Amino acid sequence: MSKSSAVLLSSSTRVTYRRLLRYAWPYRGRLALGVFCGLVFGGSAFGLLGALQKNLDFMFEPRAMQPLVVIGLAALLPLVALIRGAGDFASRYLVEWVGNRVVADVRSHLFRHIHNLSLQYFTSSRSGDLISRATTDSMMVQRAVSQVVGDMAREPFVLVAAVSYLVWLDARLALFSLVLFPICIVPVAIYGRKVRRAAREGQERMADVVSILHESITGVRVVKAFGMEAYECRRFDSQNQALFRRLMRVVRSNASIEPIIVFISFVGLSLVLLYARHTGMTQAQLLTFAAALVMMYQPAKKISRLSLHIQQSCAAADRIFEILDTPIQVREQPAARALVPPIHTVTFEQVQFAYEAQPVLRDISFTVRTGEILALVGSSGSGKTTLISLLPRFFDVTGGRILINGQDIRELTLASLRGAIGLVSQETVLFNDSVAHNIAYGRADTPREEIETAARRAHAHDFITALPQGYETVIGEQGVRLSGGQRQRLSIARAMLRNPPLLILDEATSALDTESERHVQAALADLMQDRTVFAIAHRLSTIAHADRILVLGEGRVVEEGTHEQLIARNGQYRYLYDLQFSDQEPSSTL
Repeated sequence: MSKSSAVLLSSSTRVTYRRLLRYAWPYRGRLALGVFCGLVFGGSAFGLLGALQKNLDFMFEPRAMQPLVVIGLAALLPLVALIRGAGDFASRYLVEWVGNRVVADVRSHLFRHIHNLSLQYFTSSRSGDLISRATTDSMMVQRAVSQVVGDMAREPFVLVAAVSYLVWLDARLALFSLVLFPICIVPVAIYGRKVRRAAREGQERMADVVSILHESITGVRVVKAFGMEAYECRRFDSQNQALFRRLMRVVRSNASIEPIIVFISFVGLSLVLLYARHTGMTQAQLLTFAAALVMMYQPAKKISRLSLHIQQSCAAADRIFEILDTPIQVREQPAARALVPPIHTVTFEQVQFAYEAQPVLRDISFTVRTGEILALVGSSGSGKTTLISLLPRFFDVTGGRILINGQDIRELTLASLRGAIGLVSQETVLFNDSVAHNIAYGRADTPREEIETAARRAHAHDFITALPQGYETVIGEQGVRLSGGQRQRLSIARAMLRNPPLLILDEATSALDTESERHVQAALADLMQDRTVFAIAHRLSTIAHADRILVLGEGRVVEEGTHEQLIARNGQYRYLYDLQFSDQEPSSTL
């Protein structure tokens, strides 16, 4: 970074930029070679000006010269231009390579970090904002490396070469001309901070636009069902216009600088012409001097604008670093050990959990043994899903502990812990890939026979074979080409293929029709044999045969027992049961 640019940057901007440049350190060899080629490019400016003056002298003051000298002078310009062009190409290519590589590394680092964050982070973050930071912001960062470093690798050398030639030609005129250069920095200092502030606001508005776009597309069925197309369009237009206004602030600041610098430059050129007239410079000297000034203009302009580019890019980099600086709450201990099956017991020991300062679970204790089916019921917000999410460490307990075979799960490797758990959620998650790959997600090397067996056990084989390409049919984002029941059966087939010792069923059959539900329940009963099962149930008929039922209320276990025991107790469970099956309130059935 040039000294003049560094002066114009705040301390926070310099910290952000230095942190960004650390990503270029692994490629310092390629970057150094790019800088060297920039030196060749810049240094050739001195030779180019010298060759130009020699040729102009020959043109305006013809004198007797040997033919070989004439040819040599004529060939000097294209030769120097060839060296200059080669240095320019190599410098641009190498520095741009580093810039694009840095952006790719930042994006990959950001993606990995996002996936290492606990689910608690995503409860307070918008997916559209995360997408915007990983795409739009990371592209803005490219300018900070490619354009800024690229200019710094070439333009200062061009400027030094041109200034050196001016001094060699006429030291007094060169000194006068260079006085104007600091003046060109003034508009940059005025508009620099405005650019960063407006750029950051623009990136935030871009995140809002992406969020609305993502929400409206993923929820298009609901939008259409409720006739909210016009509302969503107004909401999008409002954020789009806000983005436009902030982007135009950046454009105004950037656009204001160029005319000011051009005006100052032409003032200097007019004064140079008057000086040349007064001192009686030759035509060759004047034209060469003018060429040197023109050659200075481009690098001077680029160097003076470096701080603007850095300000704008660092505004985007700050938003990326905000995510990268988010601590990873669920970490694997350095001495973590792999979970070794079989699993005999799973124990929740005085478990507590809170979202920030808001308690969600309070002093929950129970033990589940192999082959036991534990059902969790309760009203919405009672903590059922949060409790079950602690087992695969989607969150970590804030109090108490969870033990598998007497060992704290925080002492186990995440891969072995989660590899021992099969999850079937009521929110079916499928990917824009083939049916086979969705079933074998996480087990890419699974033979087709095993995939088909899992599909048959989940009663999905028949509808899969009826698809246009069978198991190779691409089902679209979130399985949009399938019905809700079909998507749920693929999710169940995925869990069956995993064949885990622990099963988490979050209303696993909620989207199935009665006949399919009966068959799948039979398949799940076979799968659950000698395994530990946690079943979250809203439809109480699905857990009537559970070995034990925990009823949660306000984050606590308020009742525990079998279906018959809880019905006879006439407590919270009986109340929920009557709401679903009372003849007086048939509409309450879930």
